Amino acid sequence: MSSTASGKNGTWRNWGGNVTVRPAREVVPASVDELAAAVRQAAEDGLKVKAVGSGHSFTAIAATDGVSVRPQLLTGIRDIDRKAMTVTVEAGTPLKRLNVALAREGLSLTNMGDIMEQTVSGATSTGTHGTGRESASLAAQIRELELLTADGSVLTCSEKENPEVFAAARVGLGALGIVTAITFAVEPVFLLTAREEPMPLDRVLAEFDQLRTENEHFEFYWFPHTGNTNTKRNNRSAGPPQPVGQLAGWFEDEFLSNGVFHAAQLLGRAVPAVVPTVARISSTALSARSYTDIPYKVFTSPRRVRFVEMEYAVPREALVDTLRELKAMVDRSGLRVNFPVEVRTAPADDIALSTASARDSAYIAVHMFRGTPYQAYFTAAERIFTAHEGRPHWGKVHTRDADYFAGVYPRFGEFTALRDRLDPDRLFQNHYLRRVLGP
Repeated sequence: MSSTASGKNGTWRNWGGNVTVRPAREVVPASVDELAAAVRQAAEDGLKVKAVGSGHSFTAIAATDGVSVRPQLLTGIRDIDRKAMTVTVEAGTPLKRLNVALAREGLSLTNMGDIMEQTVSGATSTGTHGTGRESASLAAQIRELELLTADGSVLTCSEKENPEVFAAARVGLGALGIVTAITFAVEPVFLLTAREEPMPLDRVLAEFDQLRTENEHFEFYWFPHTGNTNTKRNNRSAGPPQPVGQLAGWFEDEFLSNGVFHAAQLLGRAVPAVVPTVARISSTALSARSYTDIPYKVFTSPRRVRFVEMEYAVPREALVDTLRELKAMVDRSGLRVNFPVEVRTAPADDIALSTASARDSAYIAVHMFRGTPYQAYFTAAERIFTAHEGRPHWGKVHTRDADYFAGVYPRFGEFTALRDRLDPDRLFQNHYLRRVLGP
């Protein structure tokens, strides 16, 4: 599922297919020194610079008409420190390669999102997260990072070294420089038991606090036009491992979640009137199941059906009201929504522009099948999310700007002041950053 698929005539297109751009040139540096030289050359030529990962953002956060930096040669593990329990990786390393390499070493990240196609720097810089009671986003698991700044120097940032940069650059939006390496906290590999179970939406909302506090990782998918959800609870287990059987795994994860789901999306796009019926059938197709495996095999799943997504973090205590308002809006709107709504949680963290910065958060993600008109649905959903002081995922569709962010992020000014210091000439600027951070 490569996504930095360059199209014809040097155009670049993201995974969701909703962002297309033609950079003046592309560079594929094989070392940090080569990258620094490319950045200096771009500045001399009066061109902006953006690093692009796997193109999994639905916003134009990585788009540039200047110099596009591809990180595919800046990959691999630099160092595993078993005493400190950390792993240092090159910034272009895809999460799926990191997960497999760590498992081979008997190690694992504590928590992760459900897609692992992204590069480590792309995922962390946009605030990518999974769901967790105590364990937070990928960026919150960073112990140190290396940042190439506009003047060509490389800063090492941690709680001890350049701590003010560390507080911001873990979710840096590509605005402070180019991340070249990341050191994550890791732990000995462990087992998780996943329990997936259909549950009525009313029950999930009534028992939401209990479900969240009783499980290390709780999430659910609500099927619009129905009162049905599919819940997933992941908890640590003493074992033994009981992975999903090959046939069952193929049936549930490939045939139902990708194959039949894709066919249902095509049908819904062609004949919107059938969407509520399809939703009712889809929401009852998955039966309860339980399995036990190592973390990345439980947390992540293949996503072969392409979509466009908006996701907002709301204060956790606002989740139930927000979701009820979203359901009421869909029910009365005449919209035909063919994709489940995903709900997850995260504890507060200390990163300036993390969507969970200084507040316990719940995430509501709305999706539409690629090629289906999504603006009306997303606009109506965004109105609900922003009424609850929601914070949009930096890599997913939204229409917010710097004035809005200054109101919902207490440390917004701290971030923009640091950017003024590290990139005064806006070498790493693009249209998206001008909108969300201000000129």
